[in-house]
Amino acid sequence: MRNKRASAFYTTSLVLLCAVGLIAALLFAAVPSGSQNVTVNPKPIAYTNPGDARQMYVTYCAPCHGMTGEGNGPAAPAFKQAPANLTLLAKTHGGKYPQDTVKTTLMFGTNVPAHGDAKMPVWGDLFRSLDGDSAVSALRIRSLTDYIKTLQAK
Repeated sequence: MRNKRASAFYTTSLVLLCAVGLIAALLFAAVPSGSQNVTVNPKPIAYTNPGDARQMYVTYCAPCHGMTGEGNGPAAPAFKQAPANLTLLAKTHGGKYPQDTVKTTLMFGTNVPAHGDAKMPVWGDLFRSLDGDSAVSALRIRSLTDYIKTLQAK
């Protein structure tokens, strides 16, 4: 039993360390070369209420995608291309919100050219590192997916 607990502790610690490193790498990769006026302050993933989708969006998504989801967050100028405009997801998918695509992107990340060589953080892994419970992580993903749906352009 002790070995299982120690192993779980080291695994969780490693995942958290990787999460911080991933976020730092993402931010550093996003800074255009020759851009000396951009200050990057990597921060560890902050804990938010798993049931508060707006709080999670503001904490995890808005820095890049903006408060309204238009891809104009405070970190957006550091990218080669603006982050995705989340308000146009339904419009670009024939008027139907792509719930499964958004869920998959949040769970497994995506290789987006705007992010340079780094990928969007894999929130599924990061949420599991926060909560240690796949049911809570699934709630976070579902809540964020539903919240992004409310941002769709009419």
